[in-house]
Amino acid sequence: MSHRSHDREADVTIFAFTIMGATEPVVERESERREEEEKRRRRRRDISVNNDLNNHLEDSHVAMMQRLNPSNPLRIVINGSSRMASPSPSQTSLPRSTPTPQPSLPTLNSRRYTNKISLFLFVLHMVVAVGLVSFLIFKGIQGLIEASDSVKRKERRILKFYLPQVETASLLSITLAFVWQKAVRQWPRIMVHFILWSSFFLSLSAGILLICFQRPTTDGVGVCLIFFAIGNGLYACWVTQRIGFCTKILIKSLEPVPKFGDLNQPTYCMLGVGFLWMSLWILAVIGAMNFYFTPLVIIGLALSLAWTAEVMRNIVNLTVSRVIALYYLRGMQSSTQFCFQRALTRNLGSACLGSLFVPAIEALRIVARGLNLLEGEDEFMFSCAHCCLGMMECIFRYGNGWAFVQIAAYGKGFVQASQDTWQLFERQKMESIVDSDITSSICFLTGVCSGSICVIVVAAWTAKVHQTFTATLSLLSFFIGYLMTRIAMALPHACVSCYYVCYAENPDNRLCDNTIKEQQSMLTSNSEFVAPTPRMNLKAPLEFGGIVDSALGFEIYEATMTKVSFGLALCIIV
Repeated sequence: MSHRSHDREADVTIFAFTIMGATEPVVERESERREEEEKRRRRRRDISVNNDLNNHLEDSHVAMMQRLNPSNPLRIVINGSSRMASPSPSQTSLPRSTPTPQPSLPTLNSRRYTNKISLFLFVLHMVVAVGLVSFLIFKGIQGLIEASDSVKRKERRILKFYLPQVETASLLSITLAFVWQKAVRQWPRIMVHFILWSSFFLSLSAGILLICFQRPTTDGVGVCLIFFAIGNGLYACWVTQRIGFCTKILIKSLEPVPKFGDLNQPTYCMLGVGFLWMSLWILAVIGAMNFYFTPLVIIGLALSLAWTAEVMRNIVNLTVSRVIALYYLRGMQSSTQFCFQRALTRNLGSACLGSLFVPAIEALRIVARGLNLLEGEDEFMFSCAHCCLGMMECIFRYGNGWAFVQIAAYGKGFVQASQDTWQLFERQKMESIVDSDITSSICFLTGVCSGSICVIVVAAWTAKVHQTFTATLSLLSFFIGYLMTRIAMALPHACVSCYYVCYAENPDNRLCDNTIKEQQSMLTSNSEFVAPTPRMNLKAPLEFGGIVDSALGFEIYEATMTKVSFGLALCIIV
């Protein structure tokens, strides 16, 4: 009996375990089902949140689009992208052509120093010049204190009748420089004619005044000025047909200048430095009287002054060229102060090299072209003239005054900039136009006007107080007046150069007009302008009209008279 009850309890236990084992999979499946439902619920909740977020973004996008102006470029771009149709399968299957890479624009922020050798030579020259000037000033002071009575009287006489006139000429030339520059910027159409003829009358008046003193030295200087005036008058008659085009280019190129209120600050700085240096230079010349090899020392000082003044002029040229070139090429209004610092540091070597070689290269090119005019029928002269002309034309490609624009804009070296600039002119067929440009002659004649006014004032003053110094002081005052005015006239000259070079680089520039294109069309259509350069037959009777053309006559006379005047100045000073 007990055994049966025990078996019955065992069966009940086994049945209970069986029921529990059967219910465990059901519980697991139920929990899995609940987890899946929870996951689906979370997924639906996430989807609804994302939909709400997208709807909110779309609503904000629509609100933003409604607030945008219909002409706003952002709205136009967004609308265009939203309306773009999806490509059809046939379109997507077509091969896409890869766009050709656009040529990269040259950098306008080059950080390298250009023409380092010429920069080193100029710095070395300035160190020597400053040392020599300081030493000669010391010798002059020593002569006033410790020398004999005769030397003291001589130096005191020089200081009394020599120094005031030169300082007055310097101040007068600075004043005239700003007056000429302001007048050219304000009334370019009138000033081109005025400068051409006032230089003739002023140089003629100065020459006649010096001849009236009836001294051999003053007569020689006066005759040179009279010949200069005659050539000036002939040139003014010859270039009548080119004045209109020159005036148009000058007016157009000066248009960006009012946008830069501080564009004249480099000119102020250079004229101030030039005045101080010339004052010390005059004292050094006086001190050279008490030193050995006085003629050689004075010649060296004069050459140093000429190179230094030319470098200062080209520093202004580089500064203005960079400001105006960046405006034409990129539409930028750059800082004049930054461009001035760049011209004084990174591009100073190119300014030194250009100042040293450009006048010499252009003078030799003028001589070669003059020989080409005078070759006649002699075969030997024909060969020599063409050989010299070809050689100078080749050299001119490697060094010309137009290079300063690309030096300032792109930071190129002087030789590379000269080559690239002339290639631009050749590509646009502008060689004849830039060769016949008279802007540089106008700037030169402006310096002649200032120099002649200084001669008239200083000569009249010196003849009244100490007539012995009249010729020397007249030439010095002419030289100082010319150099100071050329520094100030670097601004309009640089503007014209930038217009030519930037037009040659991009003729379709919206800042340029059709003046050059119209001139090219006129030169092409009019055979009178494109005829070969006339030459003089040495065996035939001379006719005035066939000797020289208007594009070259003044260049020969200008180079010749400048050299003669400078040579006479050195001889008389010595």
